[in-house]
Amino acid sequence: MNYLLLSEGDVQLAFAEHLKERRKKAKMSREALAKKSTVPASTIKKFEVIGLISFRQLLLLWQTLDDLTRLYDLTKAPTQGKNAPTPIDQELNNGLY
Repeated sequence: MNYLLLSEGDVQLAFAEHLKERRKKAKMSREALAKKSTVPASTIKKFEVIGLISFRQLLLLWQTLDDLTRLYDLTKAPTQGKNAPTPIDQELNNGLY
């Protein structure tokens, strides 16, 4: 069994990269994002480079670039059996194979 060991820095950089990609996809400069989100452009640059930002500012950026509900949903308890494997017969009946 393989285990993925993540540090808090890994997660911070993953969030930073996600939002940076969203910003670029939206064709927004850091300055434009700063104006729309109220997070200073210098803070956005620091976040994109080293992953450091306050939680409040992360939420402001996320709300501007992505669906804030996606983060909120992480606070919900997982649905029982949501990711549980299904029997092969069920998959065959669903026409997936």
